[in-house]
Amino acid sequence: MTPAPDAGVALDLPPLALLDLGICSYREAWERQLALVEARKVGGDGDAVDTLVLVEHPHVITVGRTQKALANVVAPGGVEVVAVERGGDVTYHGPGQLVAYPIVLLREGERDLHRFLRNLEEAAIATCAAFGLDAGREPGKTGVWLDGSSGARKKICSIGVACRRWVTFHGLALNVTTDLSYFFRINPCGFESSVMTSMAEELGAGVAMADVKQRLARSLAATLGRRLL
Repeated sequence: MTPAPDAGVALDLPPLALLDLGICSYREAWERQLALVEARKVGGDGDAVDTLVLVEHPHVITVGRTQKALANVVAPGGVEVVAVERGGDVTYHGPGQLVAYPIVLLREGERDLHRFLRNLEEAAIATCAAFGLDAGREPGKTGVWLDGSSGARKKICSIGVACRRWVTFHGLALNVTTDLSYFFRINPCGFESSVMTSMAEELGAGVAMADVKQRLARSLAATLGRRLL
């Protein structure tokens, strides 16, 4: 399915560079994020601009700062477990999952991380809508949810961020064609593993990752008030 085109974008918005890493190890992408954060910090490289990193990771489990998050790693098997500085609990990344890391310097009037999280959710909701999925929020639960084909409430996108001197990093993970069986190695974000779903699972059909990348990049630029380069 091809997403609908976006409306015009104001040229006076701050620029947002796009960096597509394709398939890249978690640790390598993490190092790229940290380098971009250092360059973007207040007082850092004056030529740096906000950057949206898009990537798919080989199988990996990441553990955020939430207390007892490590206890939600149930049976990792041969999948590497990495503790990181983002907020949130434990999650899984793997092939078929689109991960977006917005490295964004929050300006005056933008410095509200709760609002930033809602903007990430809104971008994922808009992306799902472009492919015919009616997704939304769940009260008190960060991320993006929808009514699954089974009738149960399902989670399709996980979100966890960090911020240094008002530069954001980490971000969101949208399940596109993800092998959902890998979530059974953890309690994702503290929930039962069966709560997770994907775009392909709910549509009952394959989804082109390139199309989802394009739509998510545009949606993130729009919700963050940036002009995608």
